[in-house]
Amino acid sequence: MSNRHIEITETDDGLMVQFSAMASPCELHFQHKNRSIVEPIAYDVCHEVWRIEDKYSRYKSDSLCSKINASNGRAVIIDNETFLLLTFATQCFELSDGLFDMSCGILRRIWTFDGSDNIPTQMQVSAVLPFVGWDGVLFDQQSITLGQGMEIDFGGIGKEYAVDKAIGLIHQSIDCAALVNLGGDLACCGSRDDHQPWQVGVEQPGGEDKSTMVVALNRGALATSGDAKRFLHCNGQRFSHILNAKTGWPVVNPPRSMTVAADTCMEAGVLATLSMLQGHNAETFLTDQEVQHWAIR
Repeated sequence: MSNRHIEITETDDGLMVQFSAMASPCELHFQHKNRSIVEPIAYDVCHEVWRIEDKYSRYKSDSLCSKINASNGRAVIIDNETFLLLTFATQCFELSDGLFDMSCGILRRIWTFDGSDNIPTQMQVSAVLPFVGWDGVLFDQQSITLGQGMEIDFGGIGKEYAVDKAIGLIHQSIDCAALVNLGGDLACCGSRDDHQPWQVGVEQPGGEDKSTMVVALNRGALATSGDAKRFLHCNGQRFSHILNAKTGWPVVNPPRSMTVAADTCMEAGVLATLSMLQGHNAETFLTDQEVQHWAIR
């Protein structure tokens, strides 16, 4: 953690904290100008986000996620926090009829969404697909056991979970309006002194001329799913990084970006991803559930 640092600067109406986590630029905004009060809270929040990253990142060899993925069919002891996240993942799997599947991360062995035209063959996809399937993940409050050759990836819920933990910690620690932004997934708490909403910029996908959409957020959370930075392009076709767990291929014709508002960031994030998994029916899926959203095609 030695290379992790925090920068605190003054803004017009308070203090802003900047740091990096989960491969993303992150910010905390406090409508409070007393640095001696805000600073220790900011450090607690940043370290909580880093704790979650260290525990659940598949990119860290010593993380719990990596330990589970290297278990080779053996049971791995888990704590209650992990049990609750796995339970949530099961609910998402069932609600999506198997489309939202945390075991499909193994498909990234053959899919690298780097903007190139490197599309795997159907034979390559078919070779990996047997190792995808949440029904092959067995867990209870004490342990988790994966089927042989399987892996899980907390990436679909991890950052959103960190946002909710961070905003909850701030709400418990200080009486002021605050906003947590972890790489575009965010939540706010408290009532601003001027009673105005937070003005949140949402990056729209595109080339050099891409613009920013501004959303006014009074309460709750926002999460965005899209292919602004992670995609493939081959023979005039753009391939989104949102993968169909049943076919092993990118979802056909999803929006370029979907931003969803909800009470918590985990809810918003899952709804955004679930809608993207519907492809061309993404907007209808959220409209039918009366979920506030902003889609970009």
